[in-house]
Amino acid sequence: MSTQAGIPVEVTIREIEREKTLGGAISLCAKAAGYELDKELQRELDVDKAQFSRWQSGQEGIVWPKLVRLISVCGNDAPVLWMLYQLGYDLSSLRKRETETERMLREAMEEIESLRNEREVTMRVLREIRSAA
Repeated sequence: MSTQAGIPVEVTIREIEREKTLGGAISLCAKAAGYELDKELQRELDVDKAQFSRWQSGQEGIVWPKLVRLISVCGNDAPVLWMLYQLGYDLSSLRKRETETERMLREAMEEIESLRNEREVTMRVLREIRSAA
């Protein structure tokens, strides 16, 4: 079984809203990633065809670790977004928390922008001093 996460794939809010069941959202998750609910995906998730079929039909619930694995392998959050939509959440206002790496990058970019602004002010003052002399 592979341990790599799938390439992130965007699933639109409209696609989420159209799904009527969690099984439909699971199918959307797989389809958006390019899986046609085939053996490759079942192998990646370490589930058999029957269990996957029961998830889709709603005959069997999907446990959290398997759901997280599905989302990771497929590279999208369709099932979780579907659940939130069903609970009345506005999907357009949801956002993921910043990771530690993203926070560090954002802070570094903010510092670079601040340094650029300070440099620009310094250069402007130097030009004014030169032109006044």
